[in-house]
Amino acid sequence: MEQLGTSLVDVFSTCPQSKDLDRNEYLDAVIRISQWSEEFGCEGMLVYTDNGIVDPWAVSQVVLQNTTKLRPLVAIQPMYMHPYWVAKNIATLAYLHGRSIFLNMLAGGFKNDLIALGDNTPHDDRYIRTVEYTNIIMGLCRGETVTLQGKYYNVENLKLVPAIPEEVRPGLLSSGSSAAGMQAARDMGSIAIKYPKPPGEEEDVRDGHAPGYGVRIGIIARETADEAWKVALERFPEDRKGQLMHQLAMKVSDSSWHTQLSVRHDEDGNERSPYWLGPFQNYRTFCPYLVGDYGQVAALVATYIQSGYKTFILDIPASRDALTHQGVVFREAEKIVNAG
Repeated sequence: MEQLGTSLVDVFSTCPQSKDLDRNEYLDAVIRISQWSEEFGCEGMLVYTDNGIVDPWAVSQVVLQNTTKLRPLVAIQPMYMHPYWVAKNIATLAYLHGRSIFLNMLAGGFKNDLIALGDNTPHDDRYIRTVEYTNIIMGLCRGETVTLQGKYYNVENLKLVPAIPEEVRPGLLSSGSSAAGMQAARDMGSIAIKYPKPPGEEEDVRDGHAPGYGVRIGIIARETADEAWKVALERFPEDRKGQLMHQLAMKVSDSSWHTQLSVRHDEDGNERSPYWLGPFQNYRTFCPYLVGDYGQVAALVATYIQSGYKTFILDIPASRDALTHQGVVFREAEKIVNAG
């Protein structure tokens, strides 16, 4: 079996969303994909959050109950709960399972979700808020007594009980697609995740940001490029309704990554480029895809690794077989990088 994680990179999968499956199918799908992810050596699995899907903490509990090592990467929306209660949830999962999780710190989310919650905070200020929020959480997780007088949060002599043992304290990721997001990642000490440009255009990030950088991307690879594209176009067919939904989302979004990817639609309209935005343009997923034969896609992944990206968050796997093919890509990419 070709493992996804290598000595060079950590790989995360993504959990299915409740809105995409029937209620009677969803729980089994979460268990199945989390077990596949662990089987193929993923470090963790991203669990989304937004106003339209089920609670990521409850889903993460299911993941922990049905795996032995896989770490949920829980998306955290500051508008949903006080930072103390986030820390309390982390401590509770650590206490019950003796395992750690990752946190994916969000500055915002879908703009209409924020408006519905009564949040009109400007884009860059949301990152200031997220830094304050995260610093409270991580201070509590480190066992500190936290006092903070900030712009958005004020706490005094706050202590977390039960305490979290050092070996199961959470890992930290956040968006680095905008200047404000990148500064927040530095201030929080988090791995900065980007929705990348095509390999060769993405900037070199070997700049000493100690937690490192990562990319959010999908991969469809097969023995031949034609076979890979056949799979890709069957999974993500052109969808006029989806295109209209994408256009609507663009009108109400102030997300830097959303804007960057949408602008690329005009620049890179050739669907046969291995860097493919078809699923994003048809509102089927929220990341670029790499599509092609194993060697072609592995060479592109190797380019990201050589540019300093050491964390890969992959899209929701369509099947166990899809992870097998992705494993081949990461093994080949590792060989390319090690060969210099």
